[in-house]
Amino acid sequence: MDDMRNVHKQLLVAADSSTLTEALESLIETAKTSDGRLDLASKHILVLVLNLCQSPLKLSSQDLLLSIKLLRNLCAGEIKNQNLFIEQNGVGIISSLITSLGLSSGSDNRILHMVLQLLGNVSLAGEEHCAVVWRQFYPLGFLDVARVQSKETCGTLCMIIYTCSEGSNERSLELFTDPGLDIVVEIIRTLIVVGFREDWVKLLLSKVCFDKSYVSPIFSKLSLAVEAENPNDSESRTNFGAEQAFLLSILSEIINDQVGDNVVSRDFSLCIFTILTTVVEIVDFRSTGKSSLPTGSSDIDVMGYSFCILRDITARDSSKVTNRDEEEDVVDMLVSFGLIKFLITLLRNLEPPAIIRKTMVQTKDGTSSQSSKYKCPYRGFRREVVAIIGNCSYRKKHVQDEIREQDGILLLLQQCTTDDDNPFLREWGIWSMRNIFEGNLENQRLVADLELQKSLDTPDIAELGLRVEVNPDTRRPKLVNIS
Repeated sequence: MDDMRNVHKQLLVAADSSTLTEALESLIETAKTSDGRLDLASKHILVLVLNLCQSPLKLSSQDLLLSIKLLRNLCAGEIKNQNLFIEQNGVGIISSLITSLGLSSGSDNRILHMVLQLLGNVSLAGEEHCAVVWRQFYPLGFLDVARVQSKETCGTLCMIIYTCSEGSNERSLELFTDPGLDIVVEIIRTLIVVGFREDWVKLLLSKVCFDKSYVSPIFSKLSLAVEAENPNDSESRTNFGAEQAFLLSILSEIINDQVGDNVVSRDFSLCIFTILTTVVEIVDFRSTGKSSLPTGSSDIDVMGYSFCILRDITARDSSKVTNRDEEEDVVDMLVSFGLIKFLITLLRNLEPPAIIRKTMVQTKDGTSSQSSKYKCPYRGFRREVVAIIGNCSYRKKHVQDEIREQDGILLLLQQCTTDDDNPFLREWGIWSMRNIFEGNLENQRLVADLELQKSLDTPDIAELGLRVEVNPDTRRPKLVNIS
């Protein structure tokens, strides 16, 4: 008790205040400037405040919050205070404080949020500081915090984990082990609840999923939630869950925004393609979806975001989609695993675009000959398939050749049209045809020869009320409506 009174007295003197609350508030204001933090460092104010935090139950909730806030400000870029915090076992004291307070979702997490900001400031000081924070909180401490479903704590936690692991191969490897990935999974589950997607979250997910490609084990861990929801339904356990769809949605967003200028590995790309080929076998293609992503159907959303990710991966510069030690770029690797054949088969099974369907010849019984074909399960589905084919064929003759060998050229010509269910389909179709014909004499000759032989107006094309013409100057094909 005498020690606590002595600490109170020294703080009152240092702040020239009459109460502890007033003293803490005054010192917090002083610590907002670099000169103020340096001055307080010379007076060892941080040591006094740490002594307060060792007896949190003797403080009012307001004074405890002010004490943590003062520590946070003191360690904001001031190396003397940051070093002193480590020397005085500040990390251990704060860890004990968190334990004594308890953690739970829905409670007042202002103190926890402030504590994490404090640890974030300390970890930014350098390798030694990161090592101490990591040793104290990995893995169980981080896991407990990750399970607190709070918007205020999630982003700061990601910042601490990213900062501590980024500067050390040893800590990075620990993050990629099963206990570390459990932390990431709990962070993802918190994000689903609080709807929070700040840059630190994206940077951490980029590190884990893109750079080192641990998306597969994380995806599998999230699948356990699907099984838990349907323990007696063997069929439902083969499907995908909302958590998995959310993960792919945020990964798609990261790639599209190019957060952190991330480099996408071959393993990650192949994992997404594997997910896509699996989910296509599950999705019901019998009805046309009226919604864009997200649709509310986990299976459809998993498929849709997989398409979005592959679209953006195949559109990127090759230096950003492979590591230096990998000779084959990502597009070539995906093509070697059957991406083009998969996409063309999917496109061939899909009913034609809406504007073409309107001109289709009806069969004798009054039904369309295309009625049994796949329908787009969400708005933009067809566009994504065409976009990926177009991106893959950009300046890659072997891809252009495969499209021709798969009889995909006339099929892709059908996509060069507007479609209400697939915004910008015409633009992506034209982009694809441009890439398929660029520098490929065989593909150009195919269309030109077919025109000379009058073979372009095949029954399949004529049935759609269309004719293919080749521009005599550019030798490029185009669709002409003859209905």
